[in-house]
Amino acid sequence: MNINISILASDPDPVQDFCIANTSESATASNAIQCKNSSLATVEDFVYSGIMSPGKFGQTGLSAISVNSNVFPGLNTLGMSFVRADFEVGGVNVPHYHPRATETAFVLEGKIYSGFVDTNNKIFAKVIEKGEVMVFPKGLVHFQMNVGDTPATILGRFNSQNPGLLRIPTSIFGSGIKDELLEKAFGLSSKEITKLKKKLGPH
Repeated sequence: MNINISILASDPDPVQDFCIANTSESATASNAIQCKNSSLATVEDFVYSGIMSPGKFGQTGLSAISVNSNVFPGLNTLGMSFVRADFEVGGVNVPHYHPRATETAFVLEGKIYSGFVDTNNKIFAKVIEKGEVMVFPKGLVHFQMNVGDTPATILGRFNSQNPGLLRIPTSIFGSGIKDELLEKAFGLSSKEITKLKKKLGPH
Protein backbone atom coordinates (compact mmCIF):
# COMPACT_ATOMS: atom_id res chain seq x y z
CA MET A 1 0.00 0.00 0.00
CA ASN A 2 1.34 3.40 -0.99
CA ILE A 3 0.58 6.41 1.18
CA ASN A 4 1.23 9.88 -0.12
CA ILE A 5 1.49 12.66 2.43
CA SER A 6 1.59 16.32 1.44
CA ILE A 7 2.71 18.97 3.88
CA LEU A 8 2.12 22.63 3.12
CA ALA A 9 3.39 25.58 5.13
CA SER A 10 3.31 29.35 4.98
CA ASP A 11 3.59 32.37 7.23
CA PRO A 12 1.09 32.01 10.10
CA ASP A 13 -2.09 34.05 10.05
CA PRO A 14 -2.02 37.00 12.46
CA VAL A 15 -4.14 36.72 15.60
CA GLN A 16 -4.61 40.47 16.00
CA ASP A 17 -5.17 43.47 13.76
CA PHE A 18 -1.46 44.28 13.66
CA CYS A 19 1.74 43.80 15.60
CA ILE A 20 4.11 46.72 15.16
CA ALA A 21 7.56 45.29 15.76
CA ASN A 22 9.12 46.84 18.84
CA THR A 23 12.71 47.36 17.73
CA SER A 24 13.95 48.99 20.91
CA GLU A 25 17.04 47.43 22.46
CA SER A 26 15.18 46.24 25.57
CA ALA A 27 12.42 44.62 23.52
CA THR A 28 14.80 42.65 21.30
CA ALA A 29 17.22 41.54 24.02
CA SER A 30 15.68 38.06 24.06
CA ASN A 31 15.95 37.70 20.23
CA ALA A 32 12.15 37.48 20.10
CA ILE A 33 10.35 40.34 18.37
CA GLN A 34 7.71 41.81 20.63
CA CYS A 35 4.72 43.90 19.66
CA LYS A 36 4.54 47.58 20.37
CA ASN A 37 1.57 48.46 22.57
CA SER A 38 -1.25 48.87 20.04
CA SER A 39 -2.62 51.89 21.87
CA LEU A 40 0.63 53.68 21.03
CA ALA A 41 0.45 52.96 17.28
CA THR A 42 0.21 55.89 14.88
CA VAL A 43 -0.22 56.21 11.14
CA GLU A 44 3.54 56.65 10.84
CA ASP A 45 3.95 52.99 11.86
CA PHE A 46 2.22 52.04 8.60
CA VAL A 47 4.11 54.34 6.22
CA TYR A 48 7.62 53.81 4.84
CA SER A 49 9.56 56.24 2.63
CA GLY A 50 12.86 54.39 2.29
CA ILE A 51 12.40 53.42 -1.35
CA MET A 52 11.65 56.82 -2.86
CA SER A 53 14.94 56.70 -4.78
CA PRO A 54 17.41 54.00 -5.90
CA GLY A 55 20.05 52.61 -3.57
CA LYS A 56 23.70 51.87 -4.33
CA PHE A 57 24.39 50.01 -7.58
CA GLY A 58 26.53 46.86 -7.57
CA GLN A 59 28.89 45.45 -10.18
CA THR A 60 26.03 43.82 -12.12
CA GLY A 61 24.25 47.16 -12.56
CA LEU A 62 21.56 46.37 -9.98
CA SER A 63 20.39 48.33 -6.96
CA ALA A 64 18.03 46.43 -4.67
CA ILE A 65 16.42 47.82 -1.52
CA SER A 66 14.64 45.18 0.57
CA VAL A 67 11.68 46.25 2.66
CA ASN A 68 10.78 43.92 5.52
CA SER A 69 9.78 44.20 9.16
CA ASN A 70 13.38 44.93 10.13
CA VAL A 71 13.20 48.33 8.44
CA PHE A 72 9.40 48.76 8.27
CA PRO A 73 8.03 47.48 11.60
CA GLY A 74 4.43 47.86 10.43
CA LEU A 75 4.88 44.80 8.17
CA ASN A 76 5.49 42.53 11.15
CA THR A 77 3.20 39.41 11.17
CA LEU A 78 1.42 40.50 7.96
CA GLY A 79 3.06 37.78 5.84
CA MET A 80 4.53 40.04 3.20
CA SER A 81 7.62 42.02 2.20
CA PHE A 82 8.87 43.68 -0.96
CA VAL A 83 11.87 45.08 -2.80
CA ARG A 84 12.64 48.02 -5.07
CA ALA A 85 15.05 46.98 -7.82
CA ASP A 86 16.67 49.49 -10.17
CA PHE A 87 18.66 48.46 -13.23
CA GLU A 88 21.24 50.43 -15.13
CA VAL A 89 21.16 49.89 -18.92
CA GLY A 90 22.25 46.26 -19.32
CA GLY A 91 21.96 45.69 -15.56
CA VAL A 92 21.32 42.15 -14.34
CA ASN A 93 19.63 40.54 -11.36
CA VAL A 94 21.56 37.25 -11.41
CA PRO A 95 19.76 33.89 -11.27
CA HIS A 96 18.50 33.42 -7.72
CA TYR A 97 15.58 32.05 -5.76
CA HIS A 98 13.52 32.66 -2.64
CA PRO A 99 12.99 29.44 -0.65
CA ARG A 100 10.05 30.76 1.34
CA ALA A 101 8.07 32.99 -1.03
CA THR A 102 6.39 33.49 -4.36
CA GLU A 103 7.31 36.84 -5.92
CA THR A 104 5.41 39.16 -8.22
CA ALA A 105 7.48 41.72 -10.13
CA PHE A 106 5.73 44.88 -11.37
CA VAL A 107 7.61 46.99 -13.92
CA LEU A 108 7.48 50.67 -13.00
CA GLU A 109 9.81 51.84 -15.77
CA GLY A 110 11.74 50.27 -18.65
CA LYS A 111 12.00 46.92 -20.40
CA ILE A 112 13.09 43.86 -18.46
CA TYR A 113 13.96 40.43 -19.84
CA SER A 114 12.46 38.39 -17.04
CA GLY A 115 11.89 34.71 -16.41
CA PHE A 116 12.18 31.56 -14.35
CA VAL A 117 13.09 27.90 -14.79
CA ASP A 118 10.86 25.10 -13.49
CA THR A 119 11.90 21.73 -12.05
CA ASN A 120 11.83 20.18 -15.54
CA ASN A 121 14.41 22.77 -16.66
CA LYS A 122 11.83 24.48 -18.84
CA ILE A 123 12.34 28.22 -19.14
CA PHE A 124 9.52 30.75 -19.05
CA ALA A 125 10.91 34.11 -20.11
CA LYS A 126 9.99 37.22 -22.08
CA VAL A 127 10.53 40.97 -22.13
CA ILE A 128 8.04 42.71 -19.87
CA GLU A 129 7.45 46.46 -19.97
CA LYS A 130 6.04 49.28 -17.87
CA GLY A 131 2.72 48.28 -16.32
CA GLU A 132 3.23 44.52 -16.71
CA VAL A 133 3.60 42.00 -13.90
CA MET A 134 5.33 38.61 -13.82
CA VAL A 135 5.07 35.98 -11.11
CA PHE A 136 7.92 33.74 -9.96
CA PRO A 137 6.67 30.62 -8.14
CA LYS A 138 8.17 29.91 -4.74
CA GLY A 139 11.55 28.23 -4.75
CA LEU A 140 12.15 28.44 -8.53
CA VAL A 141 15.25 30.06 -10.01
CA HIS A 142 14.49 33.37 -11.71
CA PHE A 143 16.36 36.32 -13.21
CA GLN A 144 16.01 39.77 -14.78
CA MET A 145 17.99 41.97 -17.17
CA ASN A 146 17.40 45.48 -18.42
CA VAL A 147 17.25 45.20 -22.21
CA GLY A 148 16.04 48.74 -22.84
CA ASP A 149 17.92 51.91 -23.69
CA THR A 150 17.06 53.63 -20.39
CA PRO A 151 17.26 52.68 -16.70
CA ALA A 152 14.52 50.36 -15.45
CA THR A 153 12.74 49.88 -12.13
CA ILE A 154 10.61 47.08 -10.75
CA LEU A 155 8.74 46.60 -7.49
CA GLY A 156 8.86 43.03 -6.24
CA ARG A 157 6.34 41.75 -3.72
CA PHE A 158 6.72 38.56 -1.63
CA ASN A 159 4.05 36.56 0.18
CA SER A 160 6.34 36.04 3.16
CA GLN A 161 7.73 38.28 5.86
CA ASN A 162 11.09 36.55 5.36
CA PRO A 163 11.36 35.18 1.79
CA GLY A 164 15.05 34.33 1.93
CA LEU A 165 17.48 34.88 -0.95
CA LEU A 166 20.04 32.58 -2.54
CA ARG A 167 22.01 33.98 -5.49
CA ILE A 168 23.16 31.02 -7.60
CA PRO A 169 26.65 32.29 -8.58
CA THR A 170 27.56 33.29 -5.02
CA SER A 171 25.99 30.20 -3.46
CA ILE A 172 28.04 27.91 -5.69
CA PHE A 173 31.36 29.71 -6.02
CA GLY A 174 31.37 31.82 -2.88
CA SER A 175 30.28 29.39 -0.18
CA GLY A 176 33.35 27.20 0.28
CA ILE A 177 32.30 24.13 -1.72
CA LYS A 178 35.40 22.02 -2.42
CA ASP A 179 37.16 22.85 -5.69
CA GLU A 180 37.34 19.17 -6.68
CA LEU A 181 33.55 18.87 -6.60
CA LEU A 182 33.07 22.07 -8.60
CA GLU A 183 35.66 20.98 -11.18
CA LYS A 184 33.78 17.73 -11.76
CA ALA A 185 30.32 19.31 -11.68
CA PHE A 186 31.09 22.05 -14.19
CA GLY A 187 33.95 20.55 -16.21
CA LEU A 188 36.22 23.43 -15.29
CA SER A 189 39.92 23.48 -14.46
CA SER A 190 41.27 24.29 -11.03
CA LYS A 191 42.51 27.61 -12.39
CA GLU A 192 39.07 28.49 -13.73
CA ILE A 193 37.40 27.57 -10.42
CA THR A 194 39.88 29.73 -8.50
CA LYS A 195 39.16 32.65 -10.81
CA LEU A 196 35.39 32.29 -10.34
CA LYS A 197 35.74 31.99 -6.56
CA LYS A 198 37.85 35.13 -6.45
CA LYS A 199 35.28 37.03 -8.52
CA LEU A 200 32.08 35.72 -6.89
CA GLY A 201 33.19 34.99 -3.33
CA PRO A 202 32.55 37.29 -0.37
CA HIS A 203 34.68 40.46 -0.29
